[in-house]
Amino acid sequence: MLKALKRVEKNKGAPGIDNLTVESLRLYLSQNWLSIREQLLKAEYKPQSVLRVEIPKPNGGKRLLGIPTVIDRLTQQALLQILTDIFDPEFSPFSFGFRPNRNAYDAVMKAKQYIEEGING
Repeated sequence: MLKALKRVEKNKGAPGIDNLTVESLRLYLSQNWLSIREQLLKAEYKPQSVLRVEIPKPNGGKRLLGIPTVIDRLTQQALLQILTDIFDPEFSPFSFGFRPNRNAYDAVMKAKQYIEEGING
């Protein structure tokens, strides 16, 4: 959870519907961690609704964005870290999207390598 907390703090972001900020998260956890932990362990934790905001797009339209609470982001991050360690090793080595230590640039470079080697997919 500490690793997840550090990641949420690093990512920053706006508060969700509960108005709890990333900056006040540590204090909130020091006061409420035992009950949050109990809810998680008993599978009784329920994420809160996301805060819906509209972001203006350059073309004049609007993009809808959902902002989870920082507690929900902390929980999501902790689960992501655990599940990534379990499932990522099973993914195809040819998969680059939304993978740790892989990005679009890596995918392009791999495709370029295949072209240079004359490999057809």
